[in-house]
Amino acid sequence: MSDSPSPLADPHLVYDPVAGDGPKDVVILGSTGSIGTQAIDLVLRNPDRFRVTGLSANGGRVALLAEQAHRLRAGIVAVAREDVVPALREALRAEYGAGEPIPEILAGPDAATRLAATDCHTVLNGITGSIGLAPTLAALEAGRTLALANKESLIVGGPLVKALAKPGQIIPVDSEHAALFQALAAGTRADVRRLVVTASGGPFRGRTRQELALVTVEDALAHPTWAMGPVITINSATLVNKGLEVIEAHLLYDIPFDRIEVVVHPQSYVHSMVEFTDGSTLAQATPPDMRGPIAIGLGWPERIPDAAPAFDWSTASTWEFFPLDNEAFPSVNLARHVGELAGTAPAVFNAANEECVEAFRSGALPYLGIMETVTRVVEEHGTPATGTSLTVADVLEAEAWARTRAGELAARTAEARA
Repeated sequence: MSDSPSPLADPHLVYDPVAGDGPKDVVILGSTGSIGTQAIDLVLRNPDRFRVTGLSANGGRVALLAEQAHRLRAGIVAVAREDVVPALREALRAEYGAGEPIPEILAGPDAATRLAATDCHTVLNGITGSIGLAPTLAALEAGRTLALANKESLIVGGPLVKALAKPGQIIPVDSEHAALFQALAAGTRADVRRLVVTASGGPFRGRTRQELALVTVEDALAHPTWAMGPVITINSATLVNKGLEVIEAHLLYDIPFDRIEVVVHPQSYVHSMVEFTDGSTLAQATPPDMRGPIAIGLGWPERIPDAAPAFDWSTASTWEFFPLDNEAFPSVNLARHVGELAGTAPAVFNAANEECVEAFRSGALPYLGIMETVTRVVEEHGTPATGTSLTVADVLEAEAWARTRAGELAARTAEARA
């Protein structure tokens, strides 16, 4: 906030690397995913405000990527999978037609990172997982405004991101952090008593730990309010996603962990709240729709008219709030713990969780085994690499170890259950 010496996300500051008239040039990373497709919908409805110069995707949906590139007239298309380049080139030629040049193609594991450093105003990082760290660092180092939906890159590389980010350079796109960002505009850092991050409670809200023992993958994927990818949906079922958001809030706004609270709000109308020292609480509320937070990330300090639906206040509704059951959902307290350890501990937590989610999806781990295994990996990690000496290599090494160890433990569990 305005009295913080180096805030990452500050609604009082506007970082404008290429101020000027005309549409903002935007690069969208993860364009075929949920965030990317909704961002493209917003861009297409606002051609006077935004112009997409580059798109990136993993490469699993080349037909969609080619269609997006053609509709947006993007100059560069990047794919992580080099093996899909021939199919992508063919799909692009089919979209563009004979005689019309197709976009430049970047391919390989570093394609999104190279694209993030290209000439543009804003990079929207909508990649899922810690593979988003390198593109995040590249965008910041290149001086771009970063609309950050990839929370994992901040969590696993917090000190690295903070060392590069200029005040106001990061605009959060997560619905919870976009809500905090907007509510914080009402005061300064000194005015804030606590941040209140809301959680829908996921598909298992109200269940005891014992009742969660036999839930299936299909149960975990049945989120009551949000339509998301499988990994983030299961993270919402375990509330790991909320734990990651607590770490992210701490890093973005420099608020201590003991002043960041999680409250369950099943309707998902209030996306988060800020309680100020005078006793007042500001809540940011919209119907569940990610286009609103995306519009904040791309357009700030301007608001985009009709970016997302508004409430119909002529219709009665009930908004409920409940305390979090930390026994049934221990992930939030574990996230606080690794956040306070800092260094490579958050990277270990996140990587172990990603491995365990895949093990759960494949049937190797039961639902409760996800957090049991992650907890053990975090405990075995011991003292993390910390301080200014932390490097990308440290993060990658810690992640690799955590994935290997989580995989070993998951395999033992699968053998014991067989």
